[in-house]
Amino acid sequence: MSKLDELIKEYCPDGVKYCKIKDNYTRLRGTPITAGKMKEIEKLDGDIRVFAGGKTIIDAFEVEIPNANITRKPAVLVQSRGVIDVIYYEQPFTFKNEMWAYTHKNKTATKYLFYVLKNNLQKFRDSASGMGSLPQISLKVTEDFVIPIPPLPVQEEIVRILDNFTELTTELTTELAARKKQYEYYRDSLLINEKRHKRVLLKTIVKKSCSGGTPNKGKSEFYENGTIPWLRTQEVKFNEIFEINSFITEEAVKKTSAKWIPMNCVIVAISGATAGRCAINKIPTTTNQHCYNMEIDENKALYKFVYYCICSQHKELLSRKQGARGDLNSSLVMGIEIPLPTLEEQQHIVDILDRFDTICNDISVGLPAEINARQQQYEYYRDKLLSFPNIDNKEI
Repeated sequence: MSKLDELIKEYCPDGVKYCKIKDNYTRLRGTPITAGKMKEIEKLDGDIRVFAGGKTIIDAFEVEIPNANITRKPAVLVQSRGVIDVIYYEQPFTFKNEMWAYTHKNKTATKYLFYVLKNNLQKFRDSASGMGSLPQISLKVTEDFVIPIPPLPVQEEIVRILDNFTELTTELTTELAARKKQYEYYRDSLLINEKRHKRVLLKTIVKKSCSGGTPNKGKSEFYENGTIPWLRTQEVKFNEIFEINSFITEEAVKKTSAKWIPMNCVIVAISGATAGRCAINKIPTTTNQHCYNMEIDENKALYKFVYYCICSQHKELLSRKQGARGDLNSSLVMGIEIPLPTLEEQQHIVDILDRFDTICNDISVGLPAEINARQQQYEYYRDKLLSFPNIDNKEI
């Protein structure tokens, strides 16, 4: 930061000029290409990257891209529909013509624009207007957006600092991904590939089970001023649940199929896209009908051990899904097999997997905490680094 302070003092002690993006950068146009054509020309070893709406990205050979406008210089792509975001890319690429990109004769100036746009991304998202269910921004939103343009040496130092933050976060994220693979390997070694212990059907160690219910949304007496936690499947995501954000009333419990379950049940989502995910409720709660709730017989198995077993069988559960929506049912869940070592050995396995889980997933400690801290630090400094007084004293 001291070097940046020196550069600012030398080149722009009184502030910098502000201008519209369209007045300082060259806008690039994309390629008219359909989703069907992208599927047709996609090649894993293609030499041109093609960006489409949302997060759709393919590689293709240039000769197979019709009417291609190929960008061969570093540029900032504005994703304008569905997912509102910006991407900095240096290799040859093109993009669907519903989007646009910016470049500059100086590579540093282009990368500087990327960081400025990233820093203002929420403003663009807030200005997005819906087209059907998809948010969308117009070209004018970025063309007329006013940004500070410090002298190039100052831009270079800002880019260097922010690149360092980005690189560190990338390294930590890569390490976390490696840890998660290691965790899954040990979990599966302990719970799937282990041959020493007999395997039993899940139903043989479940003391009590049930699904929940969804009270009629049209009856306010089931929801208004409700105080009873009501768990939905979107909150079931391989986690321990300490807090639930939806509530129903006692009247709902009395008159509908929603029912209390005790804490430390193993819960499996059994409907649609969430089917196969599992969780443990750390507070007593009710659930909707898409949660299958199992109270484990503590004389036979530890609930946390069973939870880890079901996590390790996620792919197996997915393979059992039935129907157009891909649902599970009680017999499909209760019919999976799990190993059953002694309670003492179950606890030993749980202790090992808990440590891995903390390293990989706990946002308050370990790598997730460090990544989160670095990201917050990056965003703080990005905002500070890109804030300059306006030398013309105009209201921006």
